[in-house]
Amino acid sequence: MQRRTFLLAVSAAAFSGSLWQQAAHASAGLSPYGPLGPPDANGMALPAGFTSRIVARSGQTVGGTRWHPAPDGGACFPDATGWIYVSNSEIPLAGGASAIKFRADGSVERAYRILSGTNLNCAGGATPWNTWLSCEEIFRGRVYETDPYGVRSAQPRNAMGRFKHEAAACDPDHGVIYLTEDESDGCFYRFVPNTWGDLSSGRLDVLCAGPAWKRVPDPGPAVLERQTRHQVSDALHFNGGEGCHYAGGVCYFTAKGDRKVWFYDAGRNVLGTVYEGGGSLDGVDNITGSRAGDLYVAEDGGNMEINVITPDRVVAPIMRLDGQSRSEITGPAFSPDGSRLYFSSQRGTSGEAAGTGGITYEVTGPFRR
Repeated sequence: MQRRTFLLAVSAAAFSGSLWQQAAHASAGLSPYGPLGPPDANGMALPAGFTSRIVARSGQTVGGTRWHPAPDGGACFPDATGWIYVSNSEIPLAGGASAIKFRADGSVERAYRILSGTNLNCAGGATPWNTWLSCEEIFRGRVYETDPYGVRSAQPRNAMGRFKHEAAACDPDHGVIYLTEDESDGCFYRFVPNTWGDLSSGRLDVLCAGPAWKRVPDPGPAVLERQTRHQVSDALHFNGGEGCHYAGGVCYFTAKGDRKVWFYDAGRNVLGTVYEGGGSLDGVDNITGSRAGDLYVAEDGGNMEINVITPDRVVAPIMRLDGQSRSEITGPAFSPDGSRLYFSSQRGTSGEAAGTGGITYEVTGPFRR
């Protein structure tokens, strides 16, 4: 397959928040990790020096807890000498989220539920105060603030809007949280809490032409005709908003309908695209980033890859799963030290819609950090 793409021509430091330049075409180069090798025992193709392992399977016990079906969005949190990986469950009525606690050597200490009884929990986002925002991808869906450490009970954050939520990304530099919406005419939002660190109250804005931010009059509409994405006439619309990641003054978000990776430079109030489809990266979905400034984008379908987008405009696969074409890659997140990447295949080799064949993986290797 020819691996080429259309990217925004940016300086080598662009992903860390420096000035964006005018758009131009660029060709994908060689991966910083080299080519993918043959599939390993887990059916995963990786560059030389990387290894994979399966840490959980849907319906099977891990760390004393039955792992949930349809694992989706995820994040990692520090925990003394170890760390925690949190994962949503995108199933109806009983979605919620679970967590796996790892020891310093990477072994599993225990697993536990942190959210139950919610509906189609898709993606979400980590907060700077170490909570997990789990988002419902349903009509009038909520954002739930959960405790990855399993101590405090989860709380709905209705002020963040009632719509078909997908992902969230916290911007501590400007005191806001960006939100995506998985609709064919979805919007890109920001929630401005009255007090940073307290999400119980605040203002919901929508990105409009200009770009400009305008307040959503009714963040919790009860009727279809008053949905948040239709309340402000000049709101911008994105075809199937998915993953969302903030780093260095820039929020990156994906839109699966047109295969674009967008950026919003908050400091300069500039909206543009990082990736415009037409290359190796297909079905853009969940997104995360590394300390080196690289973006990692997971595919919903396609050939089941995670692709890296580097600051020097290279787009290349760093992982491919064989024999799982009816699944999707979800929940990519790095361990706090950047040495391990966690993610799931939502439906695994079975491809069942209920996600009972879900598999959660760990990849270890010389990631740039």
